[in-house]
Amino acid sequence: ADFKWRGSILRILALFALMIGTAHAETVTVDTYLGEVAVPKTPEKIVVLDLAAVDSLDALGVSVQGVPDATPPKYLQPAIQEVRKAGTLFEPNYETIAVMKPDLVIVGLRSNGAVEPLSAIAPTIDMTIEGQNMVVQAKARLAAYGQIFDLEEEAQTLITTLNQKIEEVNAAVQGRGKGLIILTNGGKISAYGKDSRFGWLHKATGLPEAAPGLTDKTHGEAISFEFIAETNPDWMLVVDRGSAIGQEGEAAQATLDNPLIAGTTAGQLGQIIYLDSAQLYLAGGGFQSMMRTLDEVLRAFIPRDS
Repeated sequence: ADFKWRGSILRILALFALMIGTAHAETVTVDTYLGEVAVPKTPEKIVVLDLAAVDSLDALGVSVQGVPDATPPKYLQPAIQEVRKAGTLFEPNYETIAVMKPDLVIVGLRSNGAVEPLSAIAPTIDMTIEGQNMVVQAKARLAAYGQIFDLEEEAQTLITTLNQKIEEVNAAVQGRGKGLIILTNGGKISAYGKDSRFGWLHKATGLPEAAPGLTDKTHGEAISFEFIAETNPDWMLVVDRGSAIGQEGEAAQATLDNPLIAGTTAGQLGQIIYLDSAQLYLAGGGFQSMMRTLDEVLRAFIPRDS
């Protein structure tokens, strides 16, 4: 059955590859996760399988015609709720996409393994944003979208706005102590260092690490409550994975409600920041996601007497 399914897909791909190849004469070369790629300029029908890309395109006012079948952060719901579903965050629906005959397909972190098969259907670019240089990558993606959709001035305005917000947060964070980024997953907890998927919150804001040397693994470094107590961060930035993906289970506040956490400087001073996890976890690197998260940090660091 699997062989027959794949056979039908390949026939569809071969048919539409010929049709799409000449659909756009004008191209523009843009920077992607895989290097420079020539793509159609001002494509009209776009399938996007990455929420960070949906986020940034929405910020630029670009409408898309295909999106992943996923529960997005609340602020992104208007951008995708009435849009045709073209697969999941991890697996494209190749038949649906082929029938749509898109001018451009955009994949990202969770779907970037599908670049090659999708390229047989339509021009496909990998706009993954991850890890050590997340802010740099986020701005590069905005610039690339500006080139593709002839919105370069608008993209530069967003980049300038992001830079200004980062400067504002840096000023608020300076001299206010050290922080620890943790993710809760039910009753389990992991910590994230400056080179991790959430590490941009250290690098961009200037918040020093309370526990230098943490791994940069995707799922963080498993830690204990005792580790947090010994590290004694001045601030804790908390991501609740269960909440982010709409999973039932113990919430982050319940997981961290114990004497070891309460005894830290962060616990004693009320400096535990429970971040809006869906926007950070699902759409991390999107312009709106980053701006909203930076605003959360900024609000927490504004001095109480200001």
